[in-house]
Amino acid sequence: MKAVVITKPGKPEVLVVEDRPVPVVKHDEVLIRVYAAGVNRPDVFQRKGNYPPPPGAPQDIPGLEVAGTVELCGSSVQNWKKGDAVCALLAGGGYAEFAVVHARHCLPVPDHFSFVEAASLPETVFTVWHNVFQRGNLKKGEHFLVHGGSSGIGITAIQLAKGLGAKVFATAGSDEKCEACVALGAHLCINYKKENFEEVLKTEGVDLILDMVGGDYIPKNIRLLRVDGRLVFINTMKGNKVRQVEGQPLDEVDFGLIMRNRLTLTGSTLRNRDVAFKATLTEEILENVWPFMNNGKFKPVVFREFPLNEAAQAHALMEHSGHIGKIILTNSW
Repeated sequence: MKAVVITKPGKPEVLVVEDRPVPVVKHDEVLIRVYAAGVNRPDVFQRKGNYPPPPGAPQDIPGLEVAGTVELCGSSVQNWKKGDAVCALLAGGGYAEFAVVHARHCLPVPDHFSFVEAASLPETVFTVWHNVFQRGNLKKGEHFLVHGGSSGIGITAIQLAKGLGAKVFATAGSDEKCEACVALGAHLCINYKKENFEEVLKTEGVDLILDMVGGDYIPKNIRLLRVDGRLVFINTMKGNKVRQVEGQPLDEVDFGLIMRNRLTLTGSTLRNRDVAFKATLTEEILENVWPFMNNGKFKPVVFREFPLNEAAQAHALMEHSGHIGKIILTNSW
């Protein structure tokens, strides 16, 4: 099979197409003929040498989500058969013509979704369901803020939180991105390059914040939270420590405020979680999220498609951060 391989840590140009053996299927796995694969920020981190795959996952083929058809089932797989249209969460190996995944980490392609649209779902939906609804325990009527609202995670969080009945706020880096967030259901989106989100939202207050930024956002987030508020980290792109902004005094974290307001600070990563955890998460998503997908209330947002042999260009676009929604690789050579 053809696969996109990280030849060495570095810039997008280190991604090249090579011939690799088709993966061998274990008894509890399925082999997927991949028609589309999502591009995600962790793929970029892995390419740079900063996010090693877990043991057992392909070590030099990135890709955490795919959509396609089941090509082969392991001996103990009963819930899938050859030809079934599925999308799946992987620990790696998605940038290829074929990918292997545990059978219990697959979901049926939602009604009326193309393979490209379906490939945009697993990494973001799994992340949002676990962090916003399980760890963050978002409830109907609460105020919810997601940073990076125009990212794949952001567009998913906005739509699912809005669908639950939360009042949704977002931040993004341009007026165009903010308009997209509002169109997807955000009550308000703040252009962080023009306004201070803390100043804009301080009279509203927020019950739950999903943060992928970190750095100097951390004390601002904490001050925005209402009593019993929750702050959930899924990334720290501006650093995992509170850092001083040039020309401004250091904004320290007030742990007294955390105690007085009974705040919860938590976070998670998904890739290294075990098979059983991901299988349970898949079952909950099938029960709670997939009806929302199938009834047409969720809009997949695909910014651009690239053939697999243009993975380097896809990564360059991802790093430029000018996109709204998802970037997808397709198996068209």
